[in-house]
Amino acid sequence: MRNLAEQDHLDVGDVRRNRLLSVLPAEVMARIEGALKPTLMKLGSVVYESGVQPDYVYFPTTAIVSLLYVMEDGSSAEIAIVGNDGLVGISLFMGGLSTPSRAVVQSEGWAYRLRGQLLKDEFSRSGGIQLLLLRYTQALITQMAQTAVCNRHHSIDQQLCRWLLMSIDRLPVPELTMTQDLIANMLGVRREGVTEAAGKLQKAGLIHYSRGHISVIDRVGLEARCCECYTVVRRECDRLLP
Repeated sequence: MRNLAEQDHLDVGDVRRNRLLSVLPAEVMARIEGALKPTLMKLGSVVYESGVQPDYVYFPTTAIVSLLYVMEDGSSAEIAIVGNDGLVGISLFMGGLSTPSRAVVQSEGWAYRLRGQLLKDEFSRSGGIQLLLLRYTQALITQMAQTAVCNRHHSIDQQLCRWLLMSIDRLPVPELTMTQDLIANMLGVRREGVTEAAGKLQKAGLIHYSRGHISVIDRVGLEARCCECYTVVRRECDRLLP
């Protein structure tokens, strides 16, 4: 009996669920389609460690991966998230090969895996895929920069709103399975701060939180309570990517 990660494409959805794959030039897709492998990404699993050259890139369809910067004492903070809007492993085609960040699955789901060398070969051909990947990288850099600003200047309430909105944008339904400890680790704050912030959002009727399960009930209200960082990142992503 095959395990979930070995099932065929029809069982896990079309490649078009990933924003980048959906707009690849036809000739590029024809060359790599057979090499795209559906992969189940389990909650908490490490996609790659800091300083290690990954062998594969991943195009999430229903999973979300957090990019974390880890300090020497083991503490960490999220610098960006990747979902169905992009890919994990930009260092492979940007020439750096490795990165000081760690990639961890934040929300369990599916992704398409591709050998890194194949993507590097396509990138080297220039043309449409090179421009697309460079524009995605610019959008990701914007997200990283805005996250740094947000974590420095905005309240935990606002940071949590931004994080929730960016996460559900990359999921098929506005629901997350995530403990407060994990959220605190992502935001780089104390668990008590997340507990208080989540309690305020729930009391306001914006979210429902119970035993690690978060449902966004009022998205409009959540956006109104959020800082400008979410809008900046979303607009830049929409501007750069088809």
